[in-house]
Amino acid sequence: MNSTRNLFLLTLIVFILLVALLFWETSPKSNIADGQAIEFYCAAGMKAPIERIGEAYEKEFGVPIQIQYGGSGTLLSNIKIAQRGDLYLAADQTYIDIAKQEGLLQETIPVANIFPIIAVKKGNPKKIQSIRDLLRDDVSYSLANPDAASVGRTCKTLLEASGHWAQIETNAKVMKPTVNDVANDVKLGAVDAGLIWDAVAAQYPELESIYIDELNQGEMTITLGVLSSSTIPTDALRFARYLTARDKGLKIFEESGYQIIDGDVWAVKPEIVFFSGTVNKPAIDQTINAFAQREGVAIDTVYNGCGILVAQMKAGQRPDAYFACDVSFVKQVGDLFLDYTSLAKTDIVIAVQKGNPKNIQSLDDLTQVGVKIGVCNEEQSALGYLTMRLLKDAGVYEGVRRNVQSEVPVGPFLVNQTETGSLDACIVYAVNAHPAKDKLDVIKIEHPLANATQPFAVAEKSDHKYLLGRLLNSIRAHHDEFERVGFDWLGGSTDNQNADQWTKDKVKTLTGEEL
Repeated sequence: MNSTRNLFLLTLIVFILLVALLFWETSPKSNIADGQAIEFYCAAGMKAPIERIGEAYEKEFGVPIQIQYGGSGTLLSNIKIAQRGDLYLAADQTYIDIAKQEGLLQETIPVANIFPIIAVKKGNPKKIQSIRDLLRDDVSYSLANPDAASVGRTCKTLLEASGHWAQIETNAKVMKPTVNDVANDVKLGAVDAGLIWDAVAAQYPELESIYIDELNQGEMTITLGVLSSSTIPTDALRFARYLTARDKGLKIFEESGYQIIDGDVWAVKPEIVFFSGTVNKPAIDQTINAFAQREGVAIDTVYNGCGILVAQMKAGQRPDAYFACDVSFVKQVGDLFLDYTSLAKTDIVIAVQKGNPKNIQSLDDLTQVGVKIGVCNEEQSALGYLTMRLLKDAGVYEGVRRNVQSEVPVGPFLVNQTETGSLDACIVYAVNAHPAKDKLDVIKIEHPLANATQPFAVAEKSDHKYLLGRLLNSIRAHHDEFERVGFDWLGGSTDNQNADQWTKDKVKTLTGEEL
């Protein structure tokens, strides 16, 4: 009897410990001190969904969110003065751009799209259908201050372009500091109409939206930014991911009438699989580790020859992102990825022992009898494939192959063998030879195919596309690492001329940057 009771108690204890361990693993590891909150500057028009999201996050994870509401412009001014805080949500991308230019923001994440409209009482009793109707003697209307509120600024820009602003500004009954103030004026009957965002109007059952030609080019993207002043960036980013997750915060935005973007899937600690050609490792390894620590995510980076990586993908493995050794090796699995962006390039060169004892000056010299050559395997690596293509185009493939003494998956092995004298020469990337520049001589190959371009691509079916867009931006920001190890930096141009506009726009959307 006692043994049965003891066994039951032991089982119960083990169960409780397992539950506690599971809770520990799935709860965010916070750097927030007791009593500290995430400080959040939020455009007033987003108050309804943000209140719900903040309450849900605090209830789920015990992390308080301290929110200051106001016009996007007013909040930006407050941020400049205070020089503190963690997050900034603006209704107008322009304010985000200003904040980035002034060094106030680090990461940015899009949330939803909104349009400026004329808001009227349900049923539109004054039959307002145009800008001209606002100027009728029997119509009164309210505006948001262009210097304080995003919608005011947007409407001013659009109506200046259409030639209506001067009269609209003059005839306005009142100008308010936030879009919510304008909406409330219409709701309470203080005015007949107001210029506000369509998503804000959708939150008021008493109002309806009138879309007009003069404002139809005014689509804006609500964007969330992590402030440079944040002392708890990992916590701020975790809440930012929650707010912009399609199965968490964006659901609440959609319920509130917003046209949401297709955000990432929520995870307390996202796990990313990142495939990369070995040649890229010296340039990105530190950046990836720092990014993972700041974001609070796990990145499983798999470095290998691109031929091997492509074979793994064709066999069914699905990385979230792929940084290839050359464009040709992302095109082979192009159906798995969004459009790629080319970040860097490196030449293909001949590396020889210091002093060049065999007097090798060109590809032709590699065909000489008795020259011991090393190349990469053309099926396992991008470098091997590119070397084969280069040698065939130059008409020396068979002659060089006769002298091949070593064939390996990646270039650094060949560099080591040439350093020790096992090989007289090897064909490698210039980046491979760069660390051994004091021990080897590098012979430039004068041929248009003697180079490789390194593209970055995000998987089309990844659940963390926007997270990977931020990783891409982080890699771009540390482009000096590429130059330090011998790459030529390209800056992220999109080279795929066959890609349609949607994928190009998607890359821009994911990163928040022009390509």
